[in-house]
Amino acid sequence: MTYDRSTGTPVTLIGLGLMGTALTEAFVGAGHPTTVWNRTPEKAAPLVAKGASHRAAVEDAVAASPLVIACLSTYEATRAALEPAAAALAGRTLVTLNSGTPSGAREMADWAAGRGARFLDGAVKNVPGAVGKPDTLLYYAGDRATFDAHEETLRVLGGDTVHLGTDPDLAALYEMAVGSTLLPALIGFFQGAAMVRSRGLTAGSLVRYEVKWLEMIASILPTLAQEIDSGDYTRPASTVGLFHEAAEYDQEVAEEAGLDVSWLAPMNDLVRRAVAEGHRDHSVSALVEMLRKPETGTA
Repeated sequence: MTYDRSTGTPVTLIGLGLMGTALTEAFVGAGHPTTVWNRTPEKAAPLVAKGASHRAAVEDAVAASPLVIACLSTYEATRAALEPAAAALAGRTLVTLNSGTPSGAREMADWAAGRGARFLDGAVKNVPGAVGKPDTLLYYAGDRATFDAHEETLRVLGGDTVHLGTDPDLAALYEMAVGSTLLPALIGFFQGAAMVRSRGLTAGSLVRYEVKWLEMIASILPTLAQEIDSGDYTRPASTVGLFHEAAEYDQEVAEEAGLDVSWLAPMNDLVRRAVAEGHRDHSVSALVEMLRKPETGTA
């Protein structure tokens, strides 16, 4: 099959959840011939109305484009959806944008290679509404030549498009490493919201101050990363001991506001262990040493 490059690289989207729909809309809006498939065909109708083409059979959807992007829940779900189209994948590029582990990404790369497809694994580091914006971050891992061949097309999804390296599991690794910040940060905000609500104040009244606090945290991450990479925690801006002393106030505030702060217990235990191991006067970044399991092995 030949393609009219004057209209942009044809793209097939497999999976039309919230993110898959946003990806499709971005490609259609940028003028790329876009084919869609979803296990529930009804989800395709609004996208067809905007200019996408729908294929009822996944093998026909895959065959329609040289670039196939799967946006399903997991690597297992992606393989299950694409198995009927295994023969059609040969010679095409498969990009996966789903949740999963680094080992899952490696298995996915082997699966794609076994079907003759070039492979990139990626992650969208933002919400569906941000897809297509100049500052939206997406990162990919896999063969560099394959990324280079499709970079212009992939950049439609976000202006901050990055190739992490040739190891196919790097996007999944960074996705989990970066993503580990999200839930603790959100629960911290929810605790603060519950605290001010207990005084009859609005959660909205916190937002300005939370944003400034998060900006401060962002500003010190390079220094903390340098301390961790060097293993030198002796020039602290904020010490483990400071957090250790503050922990005793958690229960007092919780009782006054009627809150359940049991989610803090493992973090406070981490701080206590760090103090016990001699890190009281070290930078708070020394907590990373508590998170590392001791290496074991035989000589």
